[in-house]
Amino acid sequence: MFHQAKWEEPLLLERSAAGKKGHNTTRPSDIERKVIGRDPWNDVPKALLRNGLPPLPEVSEPEVVRHYTRLSQENFAVDLGIYPLGSCTMKYNPKVSEAIAQNPKLEKIHPEQDESTVQGILSLLHRLDEFLAEITGMSRMSLQPVAGAAGEYLGALIMRAYHKSKGELEERREMIIPDSAHGTNPASAAMAGFNVVVVPSNSEGTVDLEALRKVAGPRTAGLMITNPNTLGIFEKNVLQIADTVHDAGGLLYYDGANFNAILGKVRPGDMGFDIVHLNLHKTFATPHGGGGPGAGPVGVRKDLEQFLPVPLVGFDGKKYFFDYDVPHSVGKVTAFHGNIGVLVRAYAYILSLGPDGLKAVAETAVLNTNYVLAKILERTKFELPFSRRRKHEFVLSAKKISEQTGVRALDIGKRMLDWGLHSPTVYFPQIVEEAMMVEAPETESLRDLDELVEAFIRAGKETESDPDRLRSAPHNTSVGRINEVKASHPKTLTLKWNNPNAGGKTPGKNPGD
Repeated sequence: MFHQAKWEEPLLLERSAAGKKGHNTTRPSDIERKVIGRDPWNDVPKALLRNGLPPLPEVSEPEVVRHYTRLSQENFAVDLGIYPLGSCTMKYNPKVSEAIAQNPKLEKIHPEQDESTVQGILSLLHRLDEFLAEITGMSRMSLQPVAGAAGEYLGALIMRAYHKSKGELEERREMIIPDSAHGTNPASAAMAGFNVVVVPSNSEGTVDLEALRKVAGPRTAGLMITNPNTLGIFEKNVLQIADTVHDAGGLLYYDGANFNAILGKVRPGDMGFDIVHLNLHKTFATPHGGGGPGAGPVGVRKDLEQFLPVPLVGFDGKKYFFDYDVPHSVGKVTAFHGNIGVLVRAYAYILSLGPDGLKAVAETAVLNTNYVLAKILERTKFELPFSRRRKHEFVLSAKKISEQTGVRALDIGKRMLDWGLHSPTVYFPQIVEEAMMVEAPETESLRDLDELVEAFIRAGKETESDPDRLRSAPHNTSVGRINEVKASHPKTLTLKWNNPNAGGKTPGKNPGD
């Protein structure tokens, strides 16, 4: 197992000493002047030029290299171990995709280049559009959204545009969302101007059909749902759900956060969905976490193409081009053409696996997760609400453990950090008390899975033998347990270094440190 290093690592500003340098301070213009015979800085407006170099730390090259290497050893990453974060699908990112995305011919192109000079990347994006449309059962994709939530928001905007085109927008102001949905669903719907109507789960952990039929009606704009749902349970009544929403005049939106469970096996379009987003940074193995990067392409059925953002990538049989001929487009949802590096990685991932490989992703992910689930239920006191049959993830409850020992799900997650494992997702979804949400993606080996199971078993034993140790965990990490409320509160969170020599606070003493 991976164990974090614990360094007393100062900031580079604190290592700084006058006169040290480990970089070439020659301005590019000094070299370019000799090559092109003029100073390119003369083309920059004087008001935008700095006087001299910025006040950067003065440190040697070894100090810089060692500083960032030591910081990296205090972190956890998907290259070091399993991330069993339910709902997040944090799987290993293949290095071949990284190598392709970092090709200078892709890295150095500019989004404002003439179309004739970027035919290669336009071809790639056009083919990715076709691949994703086929995989989801949609007609056309927009590659612009740079996150899953951005895709949700675009989907809600398309619903607005659709109902407006029919003259029904003022009446259709309600978005139906299951109580097990991702938190971004109601947020995205509200941002698009809809009122959220929550539909409850039934005793099986799926959408209560009778409750849905009671709220679906002339005010319904649509339903936002993922399948399998957040509990990892496949919505077996999805066709009836689709019929109910469509009969009411609404549209069905597929949240692609859980698509890893059905990749290559079944398509949202075949389930009756009208709009789909995919998290390429989840299902299609591109790096994410810590706020980015990401990509959340949105696909639509044929008659909804007229509302997609501009530009799309078109092909006239001879050349690729930016297509602005989208009559009722909702506009642009991001600058330029999306998160290109992530799109390239996803394209490489799809090509490297092919149709059979994509199916194997879903099959192995479901197998891995159910293996872990069976072992945990067999050897611990964690409970599993609802049905035992799961897809790519499951949600345990530590409610009884907490009632008997005072140890909460948060404590157990923190203790796992001591053993070189990342914690599962805790306290989500909110319909399960003391929730621990676990996903074991297809990239993990049997040994990795067994280590995760052993961590649950070990934590379960400690809840009875040494509960105080769990309640004060973690003990072996570079940073101990923090006050999570204080650390994220805007009044105490400090995201900058205050120079003590300039009348600021002492380094390391800032609120939120």
